[in-house]
Amino acid sequence: MISSFCFGTMHANQNYGPATTLSAEDLTTQILEGRRAALARAITLVESTKPDHRAKANALLDSLYHATGKSVRIGVTGLPGVGKSSFVDQFGANLLEEGHSVAVLAIDPSSQRTGGSILGDKTRMQRLAVHMNAFVRPSPSGKTLGGVARATRETMLLCEAAGFDVVIVETVGVGQSESAVAGMVDFFLALLLPGAGDELQGIKKGLIEMADMIAINKADSDLERQASRTAADYNAALHILSRGSENWTPRSVAISARENKGLAEIWAAVQQHKTILQKSGEFDAKRRQQAITWMHDLIEQQLRQRVLGNPEMLRTIASAENDVRNGTIAPGAAADQIIALAAT
Repeated sequence: MISSFCFGTMHANQNYGPATTLSAEDLTTQILEGRRAALARAITLVESTKPDHRAKANALLDSLYHATGKSVRIGVTGLPGVGKSSFVDQFGANLLEEGHSVAVLAIDPSSQRTGGSILGDKTRMQRLAVHMNAFVRPSPSGKTLGGVARATRETMLLCEAAGFDVVIVETVGVGQSESAVAGMVDFFLALLLPGAGDELQGIKKGLIEMADMIAINKADSDLERQASRTAADYNAALHILSRGSENWTPRSVAISARENKGLAEIWAAVQQHKTILQKSGEFDAKRRQQAITWMHDLIEQQLRQRVLGNPEMLRTIASAENDVRNGTIAPGAAADQIIALAAT
């Protein structure tokens, strides 16, 4: 365990200096020592799209890779208003009391018009924001698939190398972010609100099939009985849907983040899930497949950046867009021409 003084929340407006002021070797040493300033600089580095920063980030990640993979990776999703941040704050606080160190990667929705993001999760995670063994990193989603930040995977590895034994990724809860996050974590939790009937039918089937557990939040006050009924309805639905694992049967529980009720059961399920999948070999196989998928994603990203960073390619694309807009060429044919030029 890293010394507690090394941990703590990184404020979005706090200046830790340029990411390029330290060498990859110095960053590696300081991150392994658990120094949060170095961790913050490294995260800024992996979030950068500048070619020289990407090269340095790749060297850093390669040097730290041996120190990663020891944490429990948990994904949390749910529609806005379901109480994700309140849940993560209380859930993380419980883990801190048990002696764990917790890193939270909160993906904030970016404005499609300005590119800006709210970055307000730290203000909603008041306990984690001030705890010495917690680290909350709000990250704008940008324009990546489903609102998941491009560097989320790299940031997760950096947090693991810094000594955090639980990493929680909170999604924006919109679009296809659920599948993207489910593909990078060990345990995927879906938070839902009380209410059966139409709500049960309206929830995406794919989300339920991806979830390792469903938690009906806000099971308190007047909604407690309704939450219990909703959890029972989802348990019935889970029996007839296809399962993502041959060794794990998802279930639904009613919880209250506000009253800290049912959260211990979720952590027990996370631990049980890991034990069962490790025993069967599925846990390691899943992580290996996630790494391969990650590699292919990086290939696609780098090829796209290489194409869009070429002025001649940009002119060709603009010309092709004009031809497609005017109906003088089919989109598929235009794409083939661009790909052919990129391959030369």
